[in-house]
Amino acid sequence: MNKRATATAPPRAAPPIPADTGSASDAPQRLPVVDLLRGLAIAQMVAYHFIYDLTYFGWLHFEMTEIAGWVAWRNAIVTQFLLVCGVGVGLGEAAGRTGARFWRRWLQIAGAAALVSIASAWLFGPRWIWFGMLHFVAVALLIARPLASVGGIKGGAVNLAVGAAVLVLGWTVHDERFDSQWIGWIGMAADRPPTEDYVPLVPWFGVVAIGIGLTAFWTRRGFATPPALRELDSPPARALRWLGRWPLTIYLVHQPIMMAVLMGVRHLAGD
Repeated sequence: MNKRATATAPPRAAPPIPADTGSASDAPQRLPVVDLLRGLAIAQMVAYHFIYDLTYFGWLHFEMTEIAGWVAWRNAIVTQFLLVCGVGVGLGEAAGRTGARFWRRWLQIAGAAALVSIASAWLFGPRWIWFGMLHFVAVALLIARPLASVGGIKGGAVNLAVGAAVLVLGWTVHDERFDSQWIGWIGMAADRPPTEDYVPLVPWFGVVAIGIGLTAFWTRRGFATPPALRELDSPPARALRWLGRWPLTIYLVHQPIMMAVLMGVRHLAGD
């Protein structure tokens, strides 16, 4: 089990955030309810990281990488993001998003993943991030796009079946032959590799595929939204929708900002 980060070591990566697969100008890709749900996941991520950082500085004392409740919350946050990621892929297909738009967004995500790897190699050394959340999203989008092109009820059923199969595979198959870093990105490793962030294709792609499948059925229903969500227009809801429009930017900047602020507070406090 991983030990809690101490004040002499850089903080471990907690739940990261996948990139938005939509475009701010497209419809129905900018359905408010999707931005709201994505923003809710972002808010949870920031809260989780804030508690994690307070633990790193020694102001709180939680074994966040070991206690089941904290691990479960992290997995729940990642699941929310990846499910919305799949929904975004499905909405992009329904909106007829062009190949140029897809590849432009994919290059942004892949470039951000490369920056994370470079920065983590400097911060964490041998525990550098070689297949974290952004790496996962970059690869998952390449697999998800052709799956999303299978439209209608058939496409929904196909993607739900693929998602369920990948989840079951990831939960039941663990083989040391997948422990090598060269193929560790696939998943099914017997032991978690020594890296600060690890999001393998199996089982996590199953969540993305389920998101695509659910969107196919949602498309058939004309993107019907429960009135309670459709009419939710309070200031907190508007704030969540705003957060949901900028997932990649928030992912890249929120931790450096929080760490810088907390380091400043510790310096002023004389710790």
